[in-house]
Amino acid sequence: MADAIEAWFDEAGPRADELRRVDALVKAAAPGIDRQLVPMGSSAMLGYGLMPYRPRSAKETTTWPLIALAAQKRHLSLYVCAVVDGGYLAEQRADRLGKVSCGKSCIRFTSLEKVDTEELGALVRDAVAATTAGDNAYSAG
Repeated sequence: MADAIEAWFDEAGPRADELRRVDALVKAAAPGIDRQLVPMGSSAMLGYGLMPYRPRSAKETTTWPLIALAAQKRHLSLYVCAVVDGGYLAEQRADRLGKVSCGKSCIRFTSLEKVDTEELGALVRDAVAATTAGDNAYSAG
C-alpha cells in the first residue's frame, strides 16, 4: 500500500509536495490513523480512518474514510466526514480555517500557506476523537 500511496503523490505532479504537507498535518494530528487509497470516480483520493457508512440511498453499510485528501483541478480538497451535535465540523469551523472555501464536509484551498494549520489540526483531532467516542453521526444511515 505504501508504494501505491507514493505513486499517488507522484502522479499529482506539481501538487505532490503540497499533498505531502497536508498528509503530514493529518498524520501529526491523528497519530496512528490508518490511510489508504479510496476510489473516487476514475481516480483515487487518500483516505484516513475508514468507518462504517451507509448513504441514504443504500440498503447496505459500506466503509468510508473519516478524512480524505484529493487533488482537484484548481485546488486541494480535504474532506472531514464528521457530524457532531447536529452539525458538520468543517462547516461549523470554516471561519477559523483561513482562506478556504467550505462545504458541509469539504475544505477547499489552493495552498496550505493560506490555511490556519493549527485550527485544521484541531479539527482533524476533534473529528477523530468524536468518531472514537461514538459521537460522529456522519455514518448514521
